[in-house]
Amino acid sequence: MTEATLATSGTRKLGVGTYVGYGVGDLAVNLFFQSALIFLLFFYTDVFGISPAAAASIFLVARVVDAITDPMMGMIADRTRTRWGKFRPYLLIGGPPLALIAVATFSAPDLGDSGKIAYAYVTYILFGIAYTVVSIPYSGLTAVITDDGQERTILSAYRMAFAMVGGLIVSAATWPLVEAFGGGVIGYQMTIGIYGIAAILLLAFTFATTTETEVSNLAKPPTVAESIGALSGNLPLWLIIIAFWMGMMAFTIRSSAIIYYFVYNLGREDLIAFYMPSLAAAHLLGVIVTPWIAKRIGKKGTYFWGSVMGILSGVALYLTPYDAIPAIFAISILGGFFFAAPTVMGWSMLPDTIEYAEWKQGVRADGAIYAAASFFQKLAMAIGGAMAGLILSMTGYVANQPQTPEALNGILFMVALGPVIAMAIGIFAIWFYRLDDETHAIIRAELDERRLKNA
Repeated sequence: MTEATLATSGTRKLGVGTYVGYGVGDLAVNLFFQSALIFLLFFYTDVFGISPAAAASIFLVARVVDAITDPMMGMIADRTRTRWGKFRPYLLIGGPPLALIAVATFSAPDLGDSGKIAYAYVTYILFGIAYTVVSIPYSGLTAVITDDGQERTILSAYRMAFAMVGGLIVSAATWPLVEAFGGGVIGYQMTIGIYGIAAILLLAFTFATTTETEVSNLAKPPTVAESIGALSGNLPLWLIIIAFWMGMMAFTIRSSAIIYYFVYNLGREDLIAFYMPSLAAAHLLGVIVTPWIAKRIGKKGTYFWGSVMGILSGVALYLTPYDAIPAIFAISILGGFFFAAPTVMGWSMLPDTIEYAEWKQGVRADGAIYAAASFFQKLAMAIGGAMAGLILSMTGYVANQPQTPEALNGILFMVALGPVIAMAIGIFAIWFYRLDDETHAIIRAELDERRLKNA
């Protein structure tokens, strides 16, 4: 294969610099994502003074609005043409506004009950939109950096590894930083401000160390009808989306409840700073070994068995007494390790559906496909975040007071059995996924032949 063909098809071996450069972008976005996912509900109920029911409605409405903007951003990105590509420029222009809005989201002006709720609605909706401007183009980069399946798995593993580093930083540093800056609103504002500055610099580094292939840069932008066609006739994509949906539901519900679990169920608020980094480190280790496993048993098998083992850990956690702290840590660490596999495989399998749509329908719609996946992920986050708030409200949770047995059981359900149920549905969807590595290689070869004929 000639150098020109390599540049056009995107089939090329990538260096560690590209892996790391791409990966740190997810560290950047996770400084925002994990902060909102883990701490925002607690900030609303126990710092800002918003009721759990009101917080649930804020999460639902804001995330639905956020999800609606994803397809719009995908179509905008697909139609963007610059000397730097169609996705990379958004990493530069989107970072600063996102950082500013994130600080505003973790602010608490004294506006009265109705004013507080209105402020939370506006800032969280704007946060979601600003996050979309960065996250959709960033996710789309996987498909346009290379079309090699194994390279995409490695890219996704680096991405997830740095995402876990971001989660590790947020989970380990946020609580101590908030307290170091005096606690309360000021503590959260200063902490999120530091994360924002770091994220801007990391996104600029991703921009500088990645390139988009000529296939991406020269492809004719799809029409709206073509984009819809690339989505509607793409069964592998929808199976991945269902799995993503369930995985994000599980992750959102559990992450929203974990602080409550330690503060109220275990009565060990002091362990949060140790538990969060331990879980993130276990997940990071799982991310590191996942490409090695996938190379041997395939993407689908890796997804399936990682999910099964993660589900078993969730059941075990539900059955573990509150005073068995070492067992709670051990089970959670194992669960974090095994759940890395479906996370990495989902992002590794998604780009394959782009070539599938191009092969089947003659349309390459990177942005639209990533936007569709992100749309349903955001809906899952909306529903998961709302469910967390509603479960707290329905079980009688009252902030900063000892909780009733019903409230404690609701928190335990969100930490353990709720995620188990969601992941079981995700496994069912992946069982029918047929776009394996061999089939994808055949599709890529046929697409290369078409491009040569049309060159």
